Amino acid sequence: MKTQLPAAPDAVAPHRADAMERLFGDPRDPGNPLGFTQILAADERAEMFAAGEQALDAYGLNAEFVPPQYGGRLTRLDELIEIMRSVYRRDPCLGLGYGVSSFIASVNIWTAGNDEHCRQVAGMLLDNRKVSVAYHELAHGNDMAGTEFEAMPGPDGLLLNGRKEIITNLQRSDAVVMFARTDARPGPRSHSQILVDKSRIPDGRMRYLPRFPSVGMRGVQLGGVEFDDCPLPADSVVGRQGLGLETALKSFQITRTTLVAMFTGMLDTGLRTTLRHLKSRKLYGRTAADIPQVRSVLAGVHADLLLCEAFSTVAARAIHLVPAETGIYAQAVKFFVSKVLMDAMHRLSTLLGAHFYMREGDNAIFQKLLRDIQPAGFGHAARAACQVSLLPQLSLLAKRSWRDGPAAPADLFRLDADLPGIPFDRLTVSAGGRERLSRSLAPGLDAITGRDHERREIHRVGQQLTAELALLAEECAAIPASELSVAASSASYDLTHRYVNVLVGASCVELWRNNQHHPDPFLADPAWAAAALNRLTLRPGTRPENLPGPLEQRLFDELLERYESSTSFGLVRRQLADRLPKEN
Repeated sequence: MKTQLPAAPDAVAPHRADAMERLFGDPRDPGNPLGFTQILAADERAEMFAAGEQALDAYGLNAEFVPPQYGGRLTRLDELIEIMRSVYRRDPCLGLGYGVSSFIASVNIWTAGNDEHCRQVAGMLLDNRKVSVAYHELAHGNDMAGTEFEAMPGPDGLLLNGRKEIITNLQRSDAVVMFARTDARPGPRSHSQILVDKSRIPDGRMRYLPRFPSVGMRGVQLGGVEFDDCPLPADSVVGRQGLGLETALKSFQITRTTLVAMFTGMLDTGLRTTLRHLKSRKLYGRTAADIPQVRSVLAGVHADLLLCEAFSTVAARAIHLVPAETGIYAQAVKFFVSKVLMDAMHRLSTLLGAHFYMREGDNAIFQKLLRDIQPAGFGHAARAACQVSLLPQLSLLAKRSWRDGPAAPADLFRLDADLPGIPFDRLTVSAGGRERLSRSLAPGLDAITGRDHERREIHRVGQQLTAELALLAEECAAIPASELSVAASSASYDLTHRYVNVLVGASCVELWRNNQHHPDPFLADPAWAAAALNRLTLRPGTRPENLPGPLEQRLFDELLERYESSTSFGLVRRQLADRLPKEN
């Protein structure tokens, strides 16, 4: 019997994330064919959630990954993130396995492909088909320059030889973007990206390898492939031959920023599930949510969620407005946000106690999300790899940006400001030591008036961060070349953590300061910015401290109000389809 699905949304609705929310309905309704009950059943079978994929087909999700000139709706990355958060807050396997695996692949095409490649991939996606991407090899991990998979010249074009072990949606995709060696000589120009149309592969030249079992993302179809003298036309090369690594590095600036930003939808559900459970537990005549230490953890996690969304929002808008600088922000977002999200989910698990790993019942979705959120720290690129990429840039940043220079444009922070289209053609491999977000913090603090408790907290933490930037400018300008490589000491790697803190702090201060007239009054409230800043760990290796009493109460009250009104907990308040539990 075929599952009856909700009607498809209006594809041109002004808030497509709201349409997605309505499409999926209340996830806790046991009668909802798209709810947690069915999602968990698919997870137990290690299968993709079929009804969810049908719903996303009906919505036309792939159109969100295609630029408008090729018939899609990919105009703003912040909108894409919001839409995907609604998917991730229910089933991260749908988010990755249906959605962003094709997005990761297609961004390479929009960045470097010719018009024929772009139209070919767009046609596949708009026809609800899938495209995969194969970057890494197990033997080389994040060292893409060591890639051995080959696409060397053959009699009639190219010959593919070698294997890739872990590719999302490999067997379900119609095409694969392969990162391959096209020159036997070492160096950065020895690799290219190859668009492999699987319909053009002769029999016997490609074989699939078994799926690697995984703890999390069980439903995502991960597989390997091996090619043996597989011929392909020479026009399968995406962009100029030898520029595959450059294309990948540019594409990563978009995908690393957006993917980890989507994961905040998982923390929203984790926080909502935990609060729901605690409010239902009666202890000494009160609910468990009334215990001071419990409230402190919940308020802190809420602040962490706001912190992550503030930084990732600014980074996503930066791709549109300051694309030459986004190579820095993308690495920083992946390094910072993934760690905060994973730590926050772990702290919530301590409040749930034995309930956090139960696979049945009202809280069962939590154990799935706790497993599924782990790839935030290593999927696509490891946090350590992002540090390795940031470290060599610190010396030039110290000399060219941190001591003087202009602040970032105000539209970077004004959430109601229009954005230009995504400038795929203006992405650069290196920022050249230029970035303006960190320079925005000091003038932003100077412009703050009023001395209430929240503004004093913003000033206190903000001034610590401006002092940190001045100190970093001295330390990094003098750092020896030997400390700018993979072999650097842990103290040198700590410099990247300290610098990222400044970027995050500037994002929070300027988002709050530039949204005083936003329709949502919460964005104009200094409490959220003060609370988020208080969650920064200014000394690497330390844990965030509990919020000061007044801020803790303000964040907890906001959390309760949003829970009771079924609205999202993040920076942008959005109406959710969740229903409230019945009072006992």
